[in-house]
Amino acid sequence: MAKRRRFTPEFKAQVVLEELTGVKQQAELCREHRLSRQVFSRWRAEFVERAPDIFATERSRSGEQERIAELEQMIGRLTMELAVSKKASSILTYLSNGSGR
Repeated sequence: MAKRRRFTPEFKAQVVLEELTGVKQQAELCREHRLSRQVFSRWRAEFVERAPDIFATERSRSGEQERIAELEQMIGRLTMELAVSKKASSILTYLSNGSGR
């Protein structure tokens, strides 16, 4: 059984850019690197789809970072509330069993 080849993201980008810039034709690249046309087409589609992310503004990234910070604060708050609830529950259980008398 043949092993699947793994390609680095850098290699994929280089191959796709060679085709997009007109340095080489798709067929030539597929022959040269022994790639199927379907694999190459999938790489190109993914490259083109993700291209706008490269130019994402700092504002949109900082908005995402703010949201992450809010969620982390919420997790911390809920963790503390849970710890307090567990402590209160254990105290109430202890007192209701008559052990606290």
